[in-house]
Amino acid sequence: MIRVLIAEDQGMMRDALALLLGMEDDLEVVAQVADGAAIVTTALETRPDVALLDIELPGRSGLDAAADLHRAGIVVLILTTFGRPGYLRRAMEAGAAGFLVKDAPVEELAGAIRRAVAGERIVDPTLAAAALHAGHNPLTGREREVLSAALDGSTIADLAARLHLSESTVRNHLSSAIGKTHTRNRIEAARLARHNGWL
Repeated sequence: MIRVLIAEDQGMMRDALALLLGMEDDLEVVAQVADGAAIVTTALETRPDVALLDIELPGRSGLDAAADLHRAGIVVLILTTFGRPGYLRRAMEAGAAGFLVKDAPVEELAGAIRRAVAGERIVDPTLAAAALHAGHNPLTGREREVLSAALDGSTIADLAARLHLSESTVRNHLSSAIGKTHTRNRIEAARLARHNGWL
């Protein structure tokens, strides 16, 4: 029996996945979480073989939790609506065994779980080609953090206070990110970075 953890913030989607996967003879859903901050703790308590993680979760992203689960010996499959090349790269760097989009049939998901447990890497070929074409994320970790915080339109002073940085440091990171993304301002830079899956 392959033990599965599902991390998905949309209740209906989470329940449907659990129900459909539970109909497979060799799969057992042992845990479900709606908050990214609960993924690692729940996984360590229930010891699934595979964790299906959404990317955008409250508390902590599935991409951030993936590396911790990988280190704990749990196979990670990212299951998302957002098939962005930057997300794929980050998932693979975190040790995920696969990256799947939610619009695939459940039979493909069950097969991907079995293949991942057997040691295979599972990536949608179209998305893999797009990731190669998109290139590497040019932003540093701090630039990503500042851009993510800037998405809500906060002032430099607000960003500095929230991130515990000086205003000049925030300006420098934003300026660098704008230059690297070849955009005109921080809002454009943040939107482009988000679209590419860099944030």
